[in-house]
Amino acid sequence: MWKTLQNAFKIKEVRKRILYTFFILIVVRIGAHLPVPGVNTAYFADWFASQSGTAFNFFDAMTGGSFTKLSVFALSITPYITSSIIIQLLTIAIPKLEEMQKEGEEGRKFIAKITRYVTVGLALIESTAMAIGFGRSGLILDYTWYNVIVVIVTMTAGSAMLMWLGERITERGIGNGISIILLINILSGLPDDFAALYERFMSGTSVAKAALSAVIILVVILAMVAFVVMLQGGERRIPVQYAKKMQGRKFVGGQSSNIPMKVNTAGVIPVIFASSLMSFPVVIAQFFTVDYSTFGGRILLGLSSSNWCRPSDPILSIGMIVYILLIVAFAYFYTSITFNPIEIADNMKKQGGFVPGIRPGRPTSDYLNRILNYIVFIGAVGLTVVAIIPILFSGLFNIGQLSFGGTSIIIIVGVILETLKQVESLMLVRYYKGFLSD
Repeated sequence: MWKTLQNAFKIKEVRKRILYTFFILIVVRIGAHLPVPGVNTAYFADWFASQSGTAFNFFDAMTGGSFTKLSVFALSITPYITSSIIIQLLTIAIPKLEEMQKEGEEGRKFIAKITRYVTVGLALIESTAMAIGFGRSGLILDYTWYNVIVVIVTMTAGSAMLMWLGERITERGIGNGISIILLINILSGLPDDFAALYERFMSGTSVAKAALSAVIILVVILAMVAFVVMLQGGERRIPVQYAKKMQGRKFVGGQSSNIPMKVNTAGVIPVIFASSLMSFPVVIAQFFTVDYSTFGGRILLGLSSSNWCRPSDPILSIGMIVYILLIVAFAYFYTSITFNPIEIADNMKKQGGFVPGIRPGRPTSDYLNRILNYIVFIGAVGLTVVAIIPILFSGLFNIGQLSFGGTSIIIIVGVILETLKQVESLMLVRYYKGFLSD
C-alpha cells in the first residue's frame, strides 16, 4: 500500500488528485468542529451522554463526532445514504426509473439529480425534528422561530455541502467521495475507541493482564481485517470460450476468457444500508418522548445494535435477526442491480462466446444466475459474520459502540482497497499515455 502511494506521488496528475482529496477532507474535519449558531452545545453533549446504548452511538460514529458537537455537519452524509436506499428501491418499483438507470450516462445523471433533491428533503426533515424537538428542551439558547429556522437552514446546508464535497472528490480527487468522507469520519473516532478499550480491559490491572488483553484485542482486530480483505478479493471466474469466425480471408477469435464474479459483489453497501435503515427510526423517535417500557418502545430498543447480545435483556437481540436478514436482502438486491446475467448471456451470444458445457442464450443466463445466487449468499454470510462478532463482544462485555466495530471495519477496508485500486488504475493510464506520446 505504501509503495503504491509513493509511486503515485511521483506522478503529477495523481499527486494533484490526492492532495485535492486531502484538502477537501481537512475542510470536512474543520466543519465537524464548527457549532451551529445559537445552540447550547453543552446541553446536547450532556443529553447524548445520558443516551448511552441507543442508536445515536452508531449515528455519531458515522458523523465523526459532529453529531455530539452539533456542528454544521451534524447530519453528515446519512441523509444521502438514506436517499440512495430510497431511490434504488424505487428503481425496482417504478419502471420509468429502471429504464433511466439502463439508459447510460444521461440516465444515471438524472437519477443522481433526484437523489440530491431527496437528500436535501431528508436533511430538512431531520434538522427540523432536531431543532423543534431539542429546542423546546433547551438546545437553542433563545428559543424563537427565527433561531429555529437558523438551526434548520444551517444543518440542512451543512448536509448538502458535504454531499457536494463528496461529489467533488469523486470528480477531481481519488476514490468515491461519499465513501472517503464516511471513512475519515470513522477514523476520527479511533483514538476515543482505543481509550475506551484501555479503560475497560487494561486500566487498573497488572502489567501481564493488560499486555494479554492488548494482544487479544489486536489479534481479533487483525483477524477481522484479514478476513474482510479475503472477502473483498474473493471471486469465482467463469471460463468463456469464443468460437472462431471468418472475417475477410482469415479466421479470427477462438480465444479463452473468463467472467470474474466477486464473492462480495455488493461490497460494503448492504451493511451501510442495513445499519442506516435500522438506526433511522430510533434516531427520529429519540426526538420525542418515548416510553421504552411499552411494546413500541421495546421495538425501538431492539432496533439498536447497542442493546443486542446483552445477558440482562436477551429478547432485544431479536433485532439482530432483522439486521442479518436486511444484510442478506440488500446483498441480493444490490447485486441484481449491478450484475445482469441475462444481459451478459446475450452479449456473449452476439460475440460468439459460450461457457464450456453450457448452451448459449437462456441456459447460460440460468447457469450464471445459479452461480451468482450461490456466491452472493457466501458473501452475505461473510459480511454478517464480520458485522455481528464485534456486536456480540460489545454486548457481552458492555464495551459500548466502537468506531471500528464490524460495520466500520468493512467500510474502512473496503474503501481503502477500492481507493488503492483507483490510484493504481490512474497510474496505469498515465503510463500508457506516456508510452503513446513518446
